[in-house]
Amino acid sequence: MNKNEALERVKELRELLDKANEAYYKDAQPFISDKEFDEKLKELELLENEFDLHDPESPTKRVGGEVSSVFETVQHPVPLLSLDNTYNEEELNDFDGRVKKILGHHDYEYMTELKFDGAAIRLRYENGELVLGATRGDGEKGDDITNNIKTIRDIPLHLKGNYPEIVEVRGEAYMEREAFARMNQHREEEGLNVFANPRNSTAGSLKMQDPKAVAQRPIRFFAFDLLLDDEDDTLTQSKKTELLNEFGLSVSEHYKVCSNITEVHKIIKEWENLRHELPYETDGVVIKVNQSSLREQLGTTSKFPRWAIAYKFEAEQATTVINDITLQVGRLGTITPVAELEAVELAGTTVKRASLHNEDEIQRKDIRIGDTVVVEKAGEIIPQVISVVNPDSADRNEPYTFPKNCPACDSELIKYEDEVAWRCVNPTCPPQVRIRIEHFASRDAMDIEGLGESVVDQLVSEELIQTYADLYELEKEQIIDLERMAEKSAQNLIDAIEKSKEQPFERVIYALGIRFVGKTVAKDLAKAFKSMKKLGSLSEEELIEVDSIGPRIAESVVGFFNNEKNRSIIERLRQHDLQFVIEEEEQVSNIFEGKKFVLTGSLPTYTRKEAAELIEKHGGKTASSVSGNTDYVLAGESAGSKLDKAKELGVDILDEASFRKMIGE
Repeated sequence: MNKNEALERVKELRELLDKANEAYYKDAQPFISDKEFDEKLKELELLENEFDLHDPESPTKRVGGEVSSVFETVQHPVPLLSLDNTYNEEELNDFDGRVKKILGHHDYEYMTELKFDGAAIRLRYENGELVLGATRGDGEKGDDITNNIKTIRDIPLHLKGNYPEIVEVRGEAYMEREAFARMNQHREEEGLNVFANPRNSTAGSLKMQDPKAVAQRPIRFFAFDLLLDDEDDTLTQSKKTELLNEFGLSVSEHYKVCSNITEVHKIIKEWENLRHELPYETDGVVIKVNQSSLREQLGTTSKFPRWAIAYKFEAEQATTVINDITLQVGRLGTITPVAELEAVELAGTTVKRASLHNEDEIQRKDIRIGDTVVVEKAGEIIPQVISVVNPDSADRNEPYTFPKNCPACDSELIKYEDEVAWRCVNPTCPPQVRIRIEHFASRDAMDIEGLGESVVDQLVSEELIQTYADLYELEKEQIIDLERMAEKSAQNLIDAIEKSKEQPFERVIYALGIRFVGKTVAKDLAKAFKSMKKLGSLSEEELIEVDSIGPRIAESVVGFFNNEKNRSIIERLRQHDLQFVIEEEEQVSNIFEGKKFVLTGSLPTYTRKEAAELIEKHGGKTASSVSGNTDYVLAGESAGSKLDKAKELGVDILDEASFRKMIGE
């Protein structure tokens, strides 16, 4: 290769890596694997060195992230550098050789710890108080995301123990696999883009503008480094980990001091097997020189510290063939394409199906039936298709065309604005019917005892019901012969259905299963508009006038009531005497006007429902989680994490006696 050829290749690599960095750090939607990125970066570095093609703006000279124009920028007192990566034992031995050569001796240890696959963040405590939370950004400066950081339950707002005046903490925000899988499933149901893996969902969540929205994301945190103004020369990385724990910060239990590189290799093999048993994603092992006093002598490059390196585990992937693409209908009518695969072993399980998420993903990756593809478990839970092996092959099938009609009921599919999913909005679509009825009968909705999943399944299978309105026309003789149903249990179910007619208006709204309308929104709608007739006649503009109602909820409510089949079902519910108007309760006082309560634990005499009703009668509101906006926590026996969170935030804590005194009882 001559210099001109090298220059062309360098330009090509820089463009690719810049795009990959933007997709990874800014958009949280990577399009190449970590290993491929690292290989291309090393190729670029070799070419730049061999042909003297250096550029300070090259990806080889930058950490990779960038600061955002949305958040305030903060300068890091000590740069947050990324780590050099290796995928093999030989390169790890080379690292050890470089350390030994620079120090001129082998009187040092290594501290090994799991490498968490999340987003690096910096915390600053002054006099024990959290005053700053920031992203790594470009390493020199990052985004001030303090308000978002304060919503992460693993991050204390106040340190414990004997802490110094200034404490700088480095750590990793992450998501556990199962929490990530549940969140992605919820996003898919709502028609939103799913995240590629827990790391990207964490990074994307931390950059959200609304801390309340961040609080809804299942973000966790591990601290892995500590910076102090006056560090003792005898301070080690392992001692720092112990101090972090003493200060009340979460640290991983998986760290070990190794006396030499041979022991490091041994622990890597041990942890490579362990990683499948952990609840969170780890993509390698970080190896650091344990003695902090040696780090200054070892120094850093423009991107990496010379005293640390990351050994990356191989991603568990497999190659197989897509035999077909089928469609499944979700709870809210979301149409999810699924790749039907030739069976392949992956991460200890046999994989036959993989989610393709939505039409946009299929087109972006140009996935076609008959393709040989690479599959991987996202967060080692959900199999997904990563890429096509030979996208330029001449004998590929035609591009996949997404159907225009529901595969279950043949209704025309729709796509809402700002969503990526196609939906079936037919309320009688068979796959949706069961779960809509289960939701309608659930404890927080109409609370129909005895109407569980198996009974609903039988009722639908026997074509006794098609919508939840049909429940009120069931007779005992129709259900008495169902499996596990006798005369008494059949009568009990009929009685429970009849009793559900007493449920208040707000519960009826929630039971309808309107997209984005949870229990709190249902209550707000009931209070604001008083009747089903009024609610069904509103425009989006009128709905948005309610504080808790945004454009998405308003659009969903109007769309629900504009659907002819939904209107027909609602009319049938009205004819069966369900509560379609709110029962106004006289407000006793306004002593809690504008105040938010959170209830936790078992109170001596009140049930939680009774306490919540009293709070509302005196002008207050209740919430399910403690935040900076909480005014009081009413705590009883066996109060848990909510009480701890209230203490951290300095929220006023009441027992039942204090509460009774406030309301004059």
